[in-house]
Amino acid sequence: QVQLVESGGGLVQAGGSLRLSCAASGTISAINAMGWYRQAPGKQRDLVAVIQSGGGTNYAESVKGRFIISRDNAKNTVYLQMNSLKPEDTAVYYCNVDLVRTFSRGIYNYWGRGTQVTVSS
Repeated sequence: QVQLVESGGGLVQAGGSLRLSCAASGTISAINAMGWYRQAPGKQRDLVAVIQSGGGTNYAESVKGRFIISRDNAKNTVYLQMNSLKPEDTAVYYCNVDLVRTFSRGIYNYWGRGTQVTVSS
């Protein structure tokens, strides 16, 4: 079994900051990519940022220069530092992880349950 536990969402005023965390636990042998997606009401789920096992990152254009993704491999945890937040950043943020399970072959993809981020104007 593998679990992803997200934390750090909440309500913040425009211009403020939040830091999201997502910790993976369970029968994990190795973690490849770790990322964050978001879904606003009535919209599709979109990639926000992703970080590879080697540290390479990729960001959505809308968050470049404001958000920073990082990871702590020893803790199987990925972070999303969100600065200069805007009302349009309001969404449910989901953690997503590609990993190799212990005693299993292949790469499995897991989603967290999501954490709400609300930015007031």
